[in-house]
Amino acid sequence: MTDAALAKNEAETILSVSNIEVIYNHVILVLKGVSLSVPRGGIVALLGANGAGKTTTLKAISNLLRAERGEVTKGSIEFDGERIESSSPSDLVRRGCIQVMEGRHCFGHLTIEENLMTGAFTRRDGAANVRRDLEMVYDYFPRLKERRGSMAGYTSGGEQQMTAIGRALMSRPKMVLLDEPSMGLAPQLVEEIFEIVKKLNEEQGVSLLLAEQNTNIALRYAKYGYILESGRVVMDGEAKSLRENEDVKEFYLGIGGEGRRSFKNVKHYKRRKRWLA
Repeated sequence: MTDAALAKNEAETILSVSNIEVIYNHVILVLKGVSLSVPRGGIVALLGANGAGKTTTLKAISNLLRAERGEVTKGSIEFDGERIESSSPSDLVRRGCIQVMEGRHCFGHLTIEENLMTGAFTRRDGAANVRRDLEMVYDYFPRLKERRGSMAGYTSGGEQQMTAIGRALMSRPKMVLLDEPSMGLAPQLVEEIFEIVKKLNEEQGVSLLLAEQNTNIALRYAKYGYILESGRVVMDGEAKSLRENEDVKEFYLGIGGEGRRSFKNVKHYKRRKRWLA
């Protein structure tokens, strides 16, 4: 993709989440006024500790909340210029938005190649195109080609994560919601997977919303980031500025004389300090 095309893509928004509220079981308020956007062809990181609301945000976008008795009760979600709150998950896949779930979720009794082929289930563009895209996936993940006949349940965690991402690519997505891809993997494998994700973004133009607890690696590959705490966005900005922000370092690394503090309180304190000045 040329620099001019990339700049044009980044000027457009493929996903816009505006002030959404999510409630589980008609009682439990999980997300409160969450807003974010993803530029077409961009990589955006959604950061936060375990339980901050990252996975719930992704499931609100992909409409997988209903299976867990959750629902979006306020706000709006637009994908590729259309409101999608009432769309089914399968309809969203056909439109080009797919989620790679936390924990990989491969079909353990199927081979690697059979798992990949399930990603093309909604396609209607012919076997030749599907086969071509399968070879494309193997080009990005050579290890999967070596293990194509192996039962997925007997492969390593890294190979299963590659299979899950490859299966999503087989649907020819415009956007992938990637949930905790580093979870449970060795650092070297995490680096390898993120390098492949970056390559996919640059060469195929796939937009990515990346939910991660591994702040350092997420902000190295993303261009923009949002930090969630207790179901709210408490800070957002360019990835470079977030990496260098002392409050972000303190929140994630637990460095400071007072021990680990809420990032919300840190932000409030800094606002108050500026106001008094």
